[in-house]
Amino acid sequence: MGASAANGFKIVVVGGFGVGKTTLVRSVSEIRPLNTEETMTQAGADVDDTREVRGKSATTVAFDFGRITLDARNVLYLFGAPGQERFWFLWDRLFSGTLGAVVLVDTRRIDDSWYAIDRLERHGTPFIVACNDFGGPVHTPADVRHALDLDPHIPLVDCDARARESGKQVLIQLVQHVKNRYAGPSAPAALPRQEFV
Repeated sequence: MGASAANGFKIVVVGGFGVGKTTLVRSVSEIRPLNTEETMTQAGADVDDTREVRGKSATTVAFDFGRITLDARNVLYLFGAPGQERFWFLWDRLFSGTLGAVVLVDTRRIDDSWYAIDRLERHGTPFIVACNDFGGPVHTPADVRHALDLDPHIPLVDCDARARESGKQVLIQLVQHVKNRYAGPSAPAALPRQEFV
């Protein structure tokens, strides 16, 4: 990153185990992402419920990190949070200094999204919900909103975490949501420089 980049904005991608957080960060990052994936072993079988994510052989144990340069002065830093319950203690630290968050949802396992939404609401962090396409049954936006008890002002979008363009549209929706949330007569002229983990 050049010395001219003045503003770094932090975005966190959260959600349940195996919903595609690492995949989303990989697909949109302009750099080779840093990841902390480790091979899943039989030792974790009693801790991690893998019944709904068969074939998953690696999992994030700290966080994923990627970057997108917006222009000469502005950069987005992407952090993908680990999804297993045993790593949730890291989330509060990851949320520190966050501009906003994407809650990635697998609609076949929608209950796995509750904790992420609850934590973000408690932190007062703006977020959107992105339904990752796993080829399961199609649910209407109204059904997903009802299942997640989403406020009407929270954007709900469909995505394919594997596709760069789809991931890019998710991030654009998030930035627009944050901008709308802070727009108004008392809003600052520019977003403040963020502090990062």
